[in-house]
Amino acid sequence: MRMVDLIEKKRDGNALSKEELDFIIDGYTDGSIPDYQMSALLMAIFYQDMTDEEISHLTLAMANSGDIIDLSSIEGVKVDKHSTGGVGDTTTLVLAPLVASVDVPVAKMSGRGLGFTGGTLDKFESIPGFKIELSDQEFVDIVNKSKVAVIGQSGNLAPADKKLYALRDVTATVDSIPLIASSIMSKKIAAGADAIVLDVTTGEGAFMKNIDDAKRLAKTMVRIGKLAGRQTMAVISDMSEPLGQAIGNSLEIVEAIDTLKGEGPADLTEMCYVLGSQMVVLAGKAATLDEARAMLEEALHSGKALEKFREMVKDQGGDATVIDQTDKILTAKYEIELPAKTSGYVTDLVANEIGIAAMLLGAGRKTKEEDIDHAVGIKLHKKVGDKVAEGESLLTIYANSNEIDEVEKLLYENISIGEEPKEPILIHDIITE
Repeated sequence: MRMVDLIEKKRDGNALSKEELDFIIDGYTDGSIPDYQMSALLMAIFYQDMTDEEISHLTLAMANSGDIIDLSSIEGVKVDKHSTGGVGDTTTLVLAPLVASVDVPVAKMSGRGLGFTGGTLDKFESIPGFKIELSDQEFVDIVNKSKVAVIGQSGNLAPADKKLYALRDVTATVDSIPLIASSIMSKKIAAGADAIVLDVTTGEGAFMKNIDDAKRLAKTMVRIGKLAGRQTMAVISDMSEPLGQAIGNSLEIVEAIDTLKGEGPADLTEMCYVLGSQMVVLAGKAATLDEARAMLEEALHSGKALEKFREMVKDQGGDATVIDQTDKILTAKYEIELPAKTSGYVTDLVANEIGIAAMLLGAGRKTKEEDIDHAVGIKLHKKVGDKVAEGESLLTIYANSNEIDEVEKLLYENISIGEEPKEPILIHDIITE
């Protein structure tokens, strides 16, 4: 088999076989296929697309390029959740203990974040003492005992994806649905879950700006999951404005705690019910989404979900007293209000630009090597559709420097106030087939 022949085959719009895709991924992972040939293939895929069968074979080849995590010693159906990203994406912090509180095992491996704020691991590390590095046996033991643990990803999980993503980033081939889908699903399959729930975001704060592209990506990933023997569902959610009110690591922990107390933002709470219901159904704990939602609502309002979060923090070495004393982690030097310049209704909160404002404060990182400031961020007081009076606070800026003119300017430029209220959208579609 010669790589040049396979490039030509895909260039001409023909489908690659399982054997050919295995050969390509094996060769690129071990270095026998050079970057310049893989770049040519990526561009051919970008223009010629791939069939569902091809994408499935590519995904499995990438998953098998490194470690496949064995979670078989964890009792029950293990369900994983993945989001394609956004601003103020606090869902995992709430979902993990909420779903575990109804006896569904959540054995989650997460990464650190690039962009607006830290990833799930960075957010949990806002809690003093919280350990995201556990041995395999500790991880399994905790999930079997308490039903939930969130740890860092294995260093050798889908190494082909790491190489391919870096190459896509510099060859203008990131925006390819087959390549996006195989990248996400290869890691999810390698992480060992029995079932996968996907949150595919769309809008200004999302990777997929176009709703039609988001739907195609969601349907593609659901099909990949099912072809790979994993039960899979997807939600297409809106990320035109930030989800919830908090953007920043410790701020999002506090928001998660409030949500688990039944006092969180309505949109974040609803998103957790929608995603969590799918997780419960896929785990076989409920027959319908309505039944699953009722279970989750009872767990949240009875306090079971909050107690599960407390147990999770203790299990992973964290200081659980922060749950009752959240001021322990809200340590920014300055809290600065941003007043509305006019009265009316909030019509737009441009999610990605507000996320950039949080990153400028230090809440996120541009490169993996950068440190983040867990204390800083933004808390929104007004969302799309809310009425606001001139001089009323739109949001609070949490900062460790009072030189924030650039941040304030960026925020004002990306918050619009109009005369008529606008109804926000949270869920665009649910994909089960």
